[in-house]
Amino acid sequence: MVARVVTLAFDGVDARRVDVEVQLVATPQGAFSIVGLPDKAVAESRERVRGAFAGIGLSLPPKKIIANLAPADLPKEGSHFDLPIALALLASMGVIGPDALDGWAAIGELGLDGQIAGVGGALPAAVSAASMGLGLICPETNGPEAAWAGDVRLLAPRSLISLINHFKGQQILTAPKPGDMSEGKGSPDLRDVKGQEGAKRALEIAAAGGHNLLFIGQPGSGKSMLAQRLPGLLPPLTPQELLETSMVWSVAGLIERGALTRERPFRAPHHSASMAALTGGGHRAKPGEASLAHNGVLFLDELPEYSPQALDSLRQPLETGEIMVARANAHIRYPARFQLVAAMNPCRCGMGGAGKGACGKAPRCQRDYQNRVSGPLFDRIDLTIDTPPVTAADMALPPPAEGTAEVAARVHRARALQTERGAALGLAAQDALNARLSGEALESFAAPDADGKALLTKAAEATAMSARGWTRTLRLARTIADLEHSPKILRRHIAEALMYRRTTHRAEQTFSAMTA
Repeated sequence: MVARVVTLAFDGVDARRVDVEVQLVATPQGAFSIVGLPDKAVAESRERVRGAFAGIGLSLPPKKIIANLAPADLPKEGSHFDLPIALALLASMGVIGPDALDGWAAIGELGLDGQIAGVGGALPAAVSAASMGLGLICPETNGPEAAWAGDVRLLAPRSLISLINHFKGQQILTAPKPGDMSEGKGSPDLRDVKGQEGAKRALEIAAAGGHNLLFIGQPGSGKSMLAQRLPGLLPPLTPQELLETSMVWSVAGLIERGALTRERPFRAPHHSASMAALTGGGHRAKPGEASLAHNGVLFLDELPEYSPQALDSLRQPLETGEIMVARANAHIRYPARFQLVAAMNPCRCGMGGAGKGACGKAPRCQRDYQNRVSGPLFDRIDLTIDTPPVTAADMALPPPAEGTAEVAARVHRARALQTERGAALGLAAQDALNARLSGEALESFAAPDADGKALLTKAAEATAMSARGWTRTLRLARTIADLEHSPKILRRHIAEALMYRRTTHRAEQTFSAMTA
């Protein structure tokens, strides 16, 4: 007899159906084989299954055991195949009824004592099982996470013996409830930052339109402080964004006890991070920092210290909002719609070319250091702002009158305008942000007046602005106008947007003279 149960293989944040078939073949000497392109972790399932059976007082039959994972041409990775293989084997041995597994999919890792350990990907597995009209059997620790999938039948046993008893009618497993929903840990208050009024203005614009932002300044000038306060200015995740983000975190195994948060992700990898760490990859093609920051913020401190290959690997996801991890036998897609915020010193010594302690090699040191970041990546950064050193006089001042709450209120009003405009064209809220406007939406919402267009044309000719630079300047000006509740983009909005747009290290006098 061939016993069957459904399980799932993960393809990015999607889960694909895999049928586990187990057959017992009478042979003089027993063996346990797993076929169907299993990786090392799946191949080792036979020893974990053998040990789990021994842990609950069962022994494998003296026959050849063949476990087939179909389709055979789909690579199988991960330890979550343990439980479905064990269940199909139990059915083939007659321990549970042959029809007990009908209508169920299963994932889970087995311990040698028969306990079922948690695995990553319970949420996308539950969503996929529901779409196929199946229930899901998952580890107890994954039950609260899987319950967020909504209308899906769930079993979340702690051990293999409890699951056997459930199918025999000797024990009833209750369906798990969704985990906790929190508003997040909260971000530090913007009121803590003294001075840097220009940088705060840039941070507000970036938050209002979802724009990429770069701070350039000496060590200790508050670049990281400002970046860490950006999540507090952003609205909570919408239900759709929450599902998308949680699916990525689930595949990465970062959801604990099913607890979700509406706070936008804020990822800040160290500058030693590799290209695979940023964009995803490795042996099992796990999501990288860019995908873990989906619908949130990716903060890169000490930007020029990252490897050029790692930085340039972000150029495509900054445009498309997704990452394709190419492997020899598969192409795995992860969502990566994030807001890039970066910080860097003006030169390697950190002091720049002006003021006390100025670099003696300026301006060559500054030019060489900043040129470690490629021009195409600079071109994708909408706002570049200098953060001058904070003086003793600034530190002696009382806390600013405006903090995170006041700035966040203006940001929310500006985003509400964008959502309302986007709805008129049938755009989703996340696609209606000014930073993502294109095509008809860009032409309709971001057309400047005659004076503004003349100024932008003059600036584009003087600085050899790319087509991308032109588009991003219009998007940025639209956000500045939204913060003023101005229905039209005026010359002053274009002028301010141009002051923030820098594709290479250059003196600001060019734009200053043009916008005076």
